[in-house]
Amino acid sequence: MRSILLVAATALVLAGCAGRPGAGPGTLVDTTRGTVGPVGPEGALVPHEQIMPRGPYLLDTGDRLRVVVFGQEGLTNSYAVDATGSIAMPLIGLVPAAGRSTDMLTRDIAAKLRGGFIREPSVSVEVETYRPFFIMGEVTAGGQFPFVTGMTAQNAIAIAGGFTPRANRGNIEVTRKVNGQLYRADVPLTHLLAPGDTVVVRERWF
Repeated sequence: MRSILLVAATALVLAGCAGRPGAGPGTLVDTTRGTVGPVGPEGALVPHEQIMPRGPYLLDTGDRLRVVVFGQEGLTNSYAVDATGSIAMPLIGLVPAAGRSTDMLTRDIAAKLRGGFIREPSVSVEVETYRPFFIMGEVTAGGQFPFVTGMTAQNAIAIAGGFTPRANRGNIEVTRKVNGQLYRADVPLTHLLAPGDTVVVRERWF
């Protein structure tokens, strides 16, 4: 009887793990709509590699930019992308930045300046400080930390003081905004992080 109860309890635990959103390597969850895959174009679950950073970096709230308008010291400055996704500059006011690359923003600023302020503006935009990443769960000191280019999930855990004794070291979860939508995926420790990512280290069952 005791062995039967043990088998039943084990089955319940495994079923709970299997049904948990994000459980299993490569599972991707669309947290914007609250649905668990399939989310691929052909109905297949999307592996974590498909949320790897690709193409030009897209700006978002929390990024700090260095904008240089050559010959215009009053406009050259550091600007933070605010909660509305914009930067506020003298003369031209709010300029939408979220979801745009630095090249796109450069063109937008130049176009606004050209519209009645500067005849041929020369503008340069670069990221001065990336928005932070967040880490929580079974790490020694979770919280918000500065992002560094080339950072992996393992680096993030080290910055947060390492795993706790209860940590599930093989099941790391990352939530990321991709093309304006939030996704959550189980990733290996070598997975490259992006600015704004949220990393969760789960508790192990046994």
